[in-house]
Amino acid sequence: MYEELEYIENHVIVLGYGDVGHQVIKHLTKAGVLFVVIDSDERVFQDVDFTYLVGDAASEMVLKKAGVKHASTVIMNMGDDSGIIFSILVTRKQNPNCVILARANNIQSVDKMYKAGADYVASLTIIAGQMLERIATLPHDQPLREETMMMYEGIEIEKYTVSSASAMVGKTLIELDLRNSIGLAIIGIQINNETVPEIDPAITITEGMTLAVLGNEEQIEQFRKKFVR
Repeated sequence: MYEELEYIENHVIVLGYGDVGHQVIKHLTKAGVLFVVIDSDERVFQDVDFTYLVGDAASEMVLKKAGVKHASTVIMNMGDDSGIIFSILVTRKQNPNCVILARANNIQSVDKMYKAGADYVASLTIIAGQMLERIATLPHDQPLREETMMMYEGIEIEKYTVSSASAMVGKTLIELDLRNSIGLAIIGIQINNETVPEIDPAITITEGMTLAVLGNEEQIEQFRKKFVR
């Protein structure tokens, strides 16, 4: 357990470490993304080797400890929709620019979460149905792609290794401005298989870098067409 996390920047905060939270963490770990997990039950963190906080994920104090002001993305997986809505309000107040993904346990909460400030909201029942449909439509001999990981309804993380022909080479994240130009976010960078602990917007993209990008299907397709060579 960590009491002070203000030194972490441009990280992902995951609220709730239940069944869905476990899957999210698995995907973030594969993508080489720096993250912090918050859950009120200390028992769920037995034998884990990642950074976490024990506390109320809807608490402003706990979110501050997790460095919410400096987070790139906050993913909300708690079982209580009221708590998620409050967490969205607190997060958006502390960090107007971060990406907020929220899981609605009740489909009636979806609109409320969007109004509170979430960027993406998915109903748990819709997520399950979509994942089953996606798996069912794959050819029987085709495995699920490890490079593409479905996080929520229509929201994915994809990993790309920058080639010498990519238009990204030689440009900084500030110059690329992917959040405003396309709508997706770079949430992880690896150089020589080592994860960059802090994503500096002034970092220059070079050949061989591996980027973890988060967005919906349309945004990722735009990214592919423009930058993947």
